[in-house]
Amino acid sequence: MRVLITGGAGFIGSHLSESFLEDGHQVLAIDNLLTGNEKNIQHLQDNPNFEYRNLNVSDPFDIEGPLDAILHFASPASPPHYLQMPIETLRVGAMGTYNCLEIARAKGAHFLVASTSEIYGDPLEHPQKETYYGNVNSVGVRSVYDEAKRYAESMTIAYNRTYGLPTRIVRIFNTYGPRMNHEDGRVVPNFIVQALRKKPLTIYGKGDQTRSFQYVDDLVRGIRLLLDSDYIYPVNIGNPVEHTISEFAEIVNEVVNNEAGVIYQPDERVAGDPERRRPAIQRAKEELGWEPAVDLREGLEKTAAYFREWV
Repeated sequence: MRVLITGGAGFIGSHLSESFLEDGHQVLAIDNLLTGNEKNIQHLQDNPNFEYRNLNVSDPFDIEGPLDAILHFASPASPPHYLQMPIETLRVGAMGTYNCLEIARAKGAHFLVASTSEIYGDPLEHPQKETYYGNVNSVGVRSVYDEAKRYAESMTIAYNRTYGLPTRIVRIFNTYGPRMNHEDGRVVPNFIVQALRKKPLTIYGKGDQTRSFQYVDDLVRGIRLLLDSDYIYPVNIGNPVEHTISEFAEIVNEVVNNEAGVIYQPDERVAGDPERRRPAIQRAKEELGWEPAVDLREGLEKTAAYFREWV
């Protein structure tokens, strides 16, 4: 296959590029480096099946030659980034999705869009099933990301219903691993970098808010299975094992052998930050035969090894 991956120099996009190349496919990675980094794909540049282009998919663009699939992963994804770039985030969810769908329609290519657990907002249902419509404030500060992804899902399914385009929607829950931006503000890089520097891990509030964490290899495997399936509705891909932030901090300190402990600070989280986040993955099990396989400690050890170069 010849596969187009938008956001191809990002954390997840670079791992997807690597996965397709390992299976002998051709990969065209597009990224305007707004939050991506060419270092993430540097090791792929000598592969004759890999091509990188610096393009902004929110503006009209064209691709020469055939395409078998488009995977749309271009977007700021961490709260500090999308809060700093609200218009860019909304544009890539709206115009970026539209532009990529139009190319998929012209090429007769499969289309997969990266959605997010953030579309559930601060959920009143737990765990979150794909049938849950969410608890989202459309004018809250986080809405630029939530609504961009909700719109992208709506546009994607509309192309399936209107044109018969083979589309897929993946709702990604908290994912971590090598090539994350060590300064992107999310809890995994924050904790690992602090632990490697032998500093106490900073917890905002009481630390009783929960998250579930999946290793990037599990996510990539789920995305590949979804792309190869015939299932057109959203599918949660995430790890259903739930930890409080305080529990997670203890695990990180154990993995990195940091004896500095933790420090609690006043709650400075962004308004609308969910108290609980955990995916229901029955749909992924039934439709894709997928469930996570990488143990949290194993994944954190691999991630910490990558982050050592930043400390």
